[in-house]
Amino acid sequence: METFFQFLEDNQIAYTRHDHPAVYTVEEADRLVPELTASKTKNLFLRDDKGKRHFLVIVPGHKQVDLKQLKNRMEIKRISFGSPERMKKHLGIEPGAVSVLALYNDKAHAVELFMDQELWASDSFQCHPLVNTATLEITRENLTRFLEVTGHDMKLIQVPER
Repeated sequence: METFFQFLEDNQIAYTRHDHPAVYTVEEADRLVPELTASKTKNLFLRDDKGKRHFLVIVPGHKQVDLKQLKNRMEIKRISFGSPERMKKHLGIEPGAVSVLALYNDKAHAVELFMDQELWASDSFQCHPLVNTATLEITRENLTRFLEVTGHDMKLIQVPER
C-alpha cells in the first residue's frame, strides 16, 4: 500500500486521509467513519453476462440503484455483480475496499468506469485507498488527475434509482 501512496505523491494527487475500523457497507461507514465534508460514494463492481467486460459504477452513498435500468443506460444486455475472485484479479482488492482508486491496480484497463452525474457534481469524494480501514477525501480535480495518470476513461451517466 505504501507504493500506492507514493504513486499519489509522485503524481501530485492531493488527499486527506482518515483511518478508521474496517467497514464493509455504507451503513458501517456511516457509523465508523468520522463525519467528512466530501461526498460519500457507493461502488458497484459489475460484469457482463459473458464475463468479458467488467465495470465499476460509482454513485452517491445512499442511492439504491435499479440494475435492470442501469444495464440499459450502460448499453449492456445483462449485468451482475462481479465475484470477489474477479475483483481481486482486476482491481487487486478485497470486497469492502472497492473505490475508484482501485483502478490504480487495473494496469490492463480491463475495468470500465461509470460515474453517476449527480455524484460527479460534488466538489470532493470519499474513497477507500485499496483497503477498507481508511478513507481519503479527494477533490474532483485530483480525481480527474488520478484517472488521467492511470489512463482510465470515465463515462458520466444518470444512474437510475429504485
